[in-house]
Amino acid sequence: MNILNANTETKEETFTLDEILTSIKTVHRLILWNDEVNSFEHVIYCLVKYLDYNSRQAQKIADIVHNEGKCAVLEGSLTEMEVYRKILQQEGLTVSVE
Repeated sequence: MNILNANTETKEETFTLDEILTSIKTVHRLILWNDEVNSFEHVIYCLVKYLDYNSRQAQKIADIVHNEGKCAVLEGSLTEMEVYRKILQQEGLTVSVE
């Protein structure tokens, strides 16, 4: 038997159409940060394996990260960037989403 408590309030979050469309159109970036842990080879390997860069492109990105401290490596929806962030973090890379 299911018994519902009439005193329990459920608050539902609502969004306007404009808010939904704005969130869909917002481009987020996956940022790869320089660290003192990962080798160039490991960074390049991860960029090739997970982000479909070729070796030359991955080498250039690794150089940028090393020299400038960070580099945007991918753009897309927040959900997509979060998936790639988790994958790369599991590989030990330092990444964030902006």
